[in-house]
Amino acid sequence: MKSKMLLVLCCFIGLVGCANYDYPSNVKIGDSMPSASGQNLEGEPVNIPQDFLGEPTLLLLGYKQDSQFDIDRWLIGLDMTNTQVAVYEIPSIQGMFPRMFSTVIDSGMRKGIPKALWKGVVTVYEDGDKIQRFTGNQNPNNARVILLDTQGDIVYFYDAGFAVSALNALRSQLVE
Repeated sequence: MKSKMLLVLCCFIGLVGCANYDYPSNVKIGDSMPSASGQNLEGEPVNIPQDFLGEPTLLLLGYKQDSQFDIDRWLIGLDMTNTQVAVYEIPSIQGMFPRMFSTVIDSGMRKGIPKALWKGVVTVYEDGDKIQRFTGNQNPNNARVILLDTQGDIVYFYDAGFAVSALNALRSQLVE
């Protein structure tokens, strides 16, 4: 019995440990957003950035549950300044273990998010590592803020938490 428990514990640690890589950001203004697929909380498939082409789109990417604090501050700031842009929260979770429990994770998110907002929350599991490699995941509690133009190219990127100056810089990109 003890050996089985030890084996299960070792497998769990191995699965979780394999999912934690430290990547610096590779984002450059003008880059195209890499393709990634996910599913919104309504259960609909979403292809990033293809499904967002044609209008400026703001992606608020989070890699840990603690990223939600940053994302909420961005959402409040956008609302308080009446910023008009399509906004999507993109939890991007890397590793095999989270993928195995994606149904449980998504169910937990649905419980904490009003149903009217489910369409705008797109969880990315399979391509989570790809997104983190691109945007960097150092300081993983910080949200990654990416503004895409109508062609899916990056016109703004910020990964240092929330700041009013960053919000103003983002807003200035929307009026150009």
